[in-house]
Amino acid sequence: MLISELEKIINYKFNDKNLINEALIHSSYVSKKNNPNNLNYERLEFLGDRVLGLILAEYFFKILPDAKEGVLNNYFQKSANQEFLAEYAKKINLSKFIKTQKGDNLKDNDSVLSDVVEAIIGAIFLDTNINNCKTFIISEIIDKMGFSSEPQKHAKSNLQEFCLKKFKCLPEYKLLDKSGMDHKPIFKVSASIKDLEMVTATGSNLKNAEETAASRLLHILTHPNR
Repeated sequence: MLISELEKIINYKFNDKNLINEALIHSSYVSKKNNPNNLNYERLEFLGDRVLGLILAEYFFKILPDAKEGVLNNYFQKSANQEFLAEYAKKINLSKFIKTQKGDNLKDNDSVLSDVVEAIIGAIFLDTNINNCKTFIISEIIDKMGFSSEPQKHAKSNLQEFCLKKFKCLPEYKLLDKSGMDHKPIFKVSASIKDLEMVTATGSNLKNAEETAASRLLHILTHPNR
């Protein structure tokens, strides 16, 4: 059974299987037989997003006692953003457990994958308590995806230094679009340098989107032959 398989992967067994079932239903999965109440993961994702934020804030606050607010926020954004959560989802092959309309392939849909991870967090919170959520987030996501407490520079700072040194100018960022639900907006931005390169990226806030775009642009500029 797929649910029991997923429970083994995430090291958590649900008391109420209805919660994990709901966390894995995409809004396109409409069927009177299989989903008579038209459930989907969005309500649990809303809850899980808030639980994730609280746990990560406490976690970085405690393990980085000398870090200033800006550094704490950098670690928080890196671990709470869509790209990071989607990478975890891909690592555990989460897409094969998500119920959707026939023919949909969510394997590379970062938005849906990250949302379902948050829905699972919300489901665990309702099923037992926040301590089990903390165990899941820290042990199953943060630790397995890798974390270093060494000081990190923002990608935007690294890109700025590189561009000033190599091109004698600063990179430019533009907001291209804002979409998504009110509680979960998605910002799309571009990052460019002169007329040489331009990349786009999305994020849950403008700062996060710009950091991701900066990281991608810096990778392209420093790996021109790849």
